[in-house]
Amino acid sequence: MEKNTKDEIREVKGFLPKAIKFADEINEDFAEGIAEFYQAIWDERENGLSMKEKHILVFTVACASNNVESASKILERLKKFGATRTEIYDAMMMAAWTGGIQNFTNVSSELVDKINKLGFE
Repeated sequence: MEKNTKDEIREVKGFLPKAIKFADEINEDFAEGIAEFYQAIWDERENGLSMKEKHILVFTVACASNNVESASKILERLKKFGATRTEIYDAMMMAAWTGGIQNFTNVSSELVDKINKLGFE
């Protein structure tokens, strides 16, 4: 049986992202299209952003958007890709700059605990 993009995403991530799962309940072609979009974003390209850099960017956006749950999950990916504590703290400061100090206040207590728990250097 030939693998489709959804199967490839599931193998890379270890799970099927919710957006793809929900789309699959609506229409298989729609889900495959979302999976291809997902794959295009996260593929590493020559002279493009590294996986670590991409995850730092989405972590910053999650923090700036006050999305603690997403930011917390991304921290686990950042650990896998070798991000440092300093890089993460820089991202959190950029999030405070773009999202406002209140969002920083809301996310920082939970995220600093998670950063410590994951053992970032």
